[in-house]
Amino acid sequence: MAAALALFVLWPEGKKPAADYPGGGTGQVQVSVAQGASLTQIGKVLTAKHVVASTRAFTEAAAQSPAGSNIHPGTYTLKERMSAVSALNVLLDPANANALTIPEGWRSTQVFAAIDTRLGLKAGTTKAAAEQHLADLGLPADAAGHLEGYLYPATYPVTGDSTPLTLLQDMVKEADGNLGGPAVADAATANGVTPYGLLAVASLAQAEADNPEDMAKVARVVYNRLAKKMPLQLDSTINYALGRSTLTTTQDDTRLDSPFNTYAHPGLPPTPIGNPGRDALRAAVHPADGDWLYFVTVQPGDTRFTDSEEQQRKNVEEFNAYRAQHASPQPSATASP
Repeated sequence: MAAALALFVLWPEGKKPAADYPGGGTGQVQVSVAQGASLTQIGKVLTAKHVVASTRAFTEAAAQSPAGSNIHPGTYTLKERMSAVSALNVLLDPANANALTIPEGWRSTQVFAAIDTRLGLKAGTTKAAAEQHLADLGLPADAAGHLEGYLYPATYPVTGDSTPLTLLQDMVKEADGNLGGPAVADAATANGVTPYGLLAVASLAQAEADNPEDMAKVARVVYNRLAKKMPLQLDSTINYALGRSTLTTTQDDTRLDSPFNTYAHPGLPPTPIGNPGRDALRAAVHPADGDWLYFVTVQPGDTRFTDSEEQQRKNVEEFNAYRAQHASPQPSATASP
């Protein structure tokens, strides 16, 4: 004969079990999780949408799951009156996230194309929307109507109501939130540029380096050359002007008639050359300490910085030798004497 054992739990004052629904729910509800949303914020949205019975039930379920904090931004289809665990399981599966991810360093043209593809629109639709609704995008005044640099790299929820305009507005808002603080203004002043100029520096660091440490050094090289009124001579700016991404810059390229040609024109390019991410922005705000004026990536993982024109020539010779031995080397960062 089996014996049944009843277990009674006495909950301390204020520690009663959180209200929770018992099942898998019914119907359909769309819930958007924003980039950087906390578990409590997500729980409040779920509660307001009647997906879970209480925020505490959801946060406690997440706390008990080893992967509980690994919820990706996006728009999820859930049900009303789900148990907190059931809702959490849906949110923990990245395949359920309806979202658009913008990688760090993408140019606006790439972002436009990605939005068109994600929303199933004709190519060129987002570009046209950006031009038509430029005044509605929320760009700060110092951007002077230029969108490049303000399409912040992140993952954005996509819903049935998403349009090119709403997604672009989300990106500009996210960028403005990362650029609007006093740290950016103070760093810009300290380095002799405007906040918009600092954004351009961040875009250069993003294009010329592939890790945070080197980004901070590239930013320092840019500031040092600006302070000495030396032309930046960055291949990435020519690539931007030509709408390409390539390793080799020819002598003809350096004579390109473009305001983005930093071989021919002093100072920063007229706009950022891409949309920098968090690491690149941090590099522009907190550049490394050093007297460097030149750099070149001799081979992948080996970027060398120097204040000596002679040493730079030697480093470039090593780079050219490496390139000659490898048919398809990785893109490098260069600043010429």
